Amino acid sequence: MDDGLLKLWESTGLANFTFGQLIMIVIGGVLIFLAITKNYEPLLLIPIGFGGILANIPIAGIGGPDGLLGMLYQMGIETGLFPLIIFMGVGALTDFGPLLARPSLVILGAAAQFGIFVTLIGAVLMNLIPGVEFSMADAAAIAIIGGADGPTAIFLASRLAPDLLGAIAVAAYSYMALVPLIQPPIMRFLTTEKERATCMKQLRTVSQKEKIMFPLLLLGIAIILLPSATPLIGMLAFGNLLRESGVVERLSHTAQNELINIVTIFLGLAVGSKLSADKFLTAETLGILVLGIFAFSIGTAAGLLMGKVMYRVTGGQVNPLIGAAGVSAVPMAARVANRVGLESNPQNFLLMHAMGPNVAGVIGSAVAAGVLLAIVGG
Repeated sequence: MDDGLLKLWESTGLANFTFGQLIMIVIGGVLIFLAITKNYEPLLLIPIGFGGILANIPIAGIGGPDGLLGMLYQMGIETGLFPLIIFMGVGALTDFGPLLARPSLVILGAAAQFGIFVTLIGAVLMNLIPGVEFSMADAAAIAIIGGADGPTAIFLASRLAPDLLGAIAVAAYSYMALVPLIQPPIMRFLTTEKERATCMKQLRTVSQKEKIMFPLLLLGIAIILLPSATPLIGMLAFGNLLRESGVVERLSHTAQNELINIVTIFLGLAVGSKLSADKFLTAETLGILVLGIFAFSIGTAAGLLMGKVMYRVTGGQVNPLIGAAGVSAVPMAARVANRVGLESNPQNFLLMHAMGPNVAGVIGSAVAAGVLLAIVGG
């Protein structure tokens, strides 16, 4: 083979692919498959899966510091910009009415954050495994995966463990998207058929004044008690105020649609850039994935168990399934609770009831991040 043909061969993908890159390209394809055929959070999995494929193309360097995906990562994820804009969009999309109609459901959102603090201990204990070395800051950043809130996980990791940010972001968004696979078995195991079939009373109507006052009150409480959480809480409250004020429809529409959609595309591709084989197929990354599923499962179980307590205390007026929606994967976790409830009782419509703990979980994960940032970051 002459020099020209040799150089041509060496410039092809076939000559440069590694086994790890092929594995990660297949994983990216699986994520896209799940998004299209199973409708598992396609807004997240398609950009992440496609970004993962692009990041593992040899020679191209798309996921490197000078590549498109690398620049998106540096610009939006390392700085924490994308998560905060996403939180504003989530606020603009979220109706806090179900939570305001039954404030006691905030307990379920709080209980579902239990997995975060259990996983913090688990991450520290993983230091006993040869080749794994997590500091307390690393452990705190990993633990937040249990809240099933991708933007919060990215925000906290960018502050406490930038070197682990890619793996944490991939784990958080992967488990958010796989809620329909992870949660139902835990729900069925921890609840009885009778509990799952429980119908809940219709929620009261929440006034517009209450909805306008809520984001302002939420921000005020955060400022007074936990300033470290105000970047997340503040953007959530701002987005929600745009929605509920009724006087800035154009801004609310932009936050709910164009802005959050653009940032979601960029964020998904940037997260996918960290699916490159050299960064992903390591002992620490695989440990983070294991801890992430553990954290998410514990959070789901804690919410369900608190739901069972409320079921007993209220004399059967609260369906324990809505406790699983306390993780902040909005609105997928609420939809899953509704679906599992319908399996036991076709007349059992839990979606609006489950949205209460679901949006409480968004606030809860932001508060948990603020607590960890105040304690560990300080």
